[in-house]
Amino acid sequence: MKEGRVVSIAISDRKGEKKRVVREACLLEDVGLEHDAHAEGGDRQVSILMEESIERMIEQGVQVQHGDFAENIVVRGLGLRDLKVSDRLKLGADAELRVTKIGKECLSPCRIYYAVGYCIMPLEGIFCRVEKTGTIRTGDTAVVLPSAYP
Repeated sequence: MKEGRVVSIAISDRKGEKKRVVREACLLEDVGLEHDAHAEGGDRQVSILMEESIERMIEQGVQVQHGDFAENIVVRGLGLRDLKVSDRLKLGADAELRVTKIGKECLSPCRIYYAVGYCIMPLEGIFCRVEKTGTIRTGDTAVVLPSAYP
């Protein structure tokens, strides 16, 4: 079983704006991250990035912080690039998510794209649907659950 840590949780009041970091939040079944503009159901309820991806952008000279990619959750130690649609994650003691989409199509290039020529969200971000409600906190475990399929 692959295990990592939640290093950041972020929400925003409106779509299309940077997210602000919070210490804890509730993931609501079939809704998303409570108090986030994207918490409206569907297949893109929660977005997740690896801290290692953000660090790579910083090493290239891009000044970014958690929430700047409009990601809800940043994890460390989980190889998100190895996941596939339908894989499941457990965050904290109770919350469970299912991967619904790998990457995000950017309709127009963001400031990060203009700074370095690419953005990590289209290739390295994942989107999930909340399958089990639970509160998550910075520092909680993030685990890839065993697949129900061989």
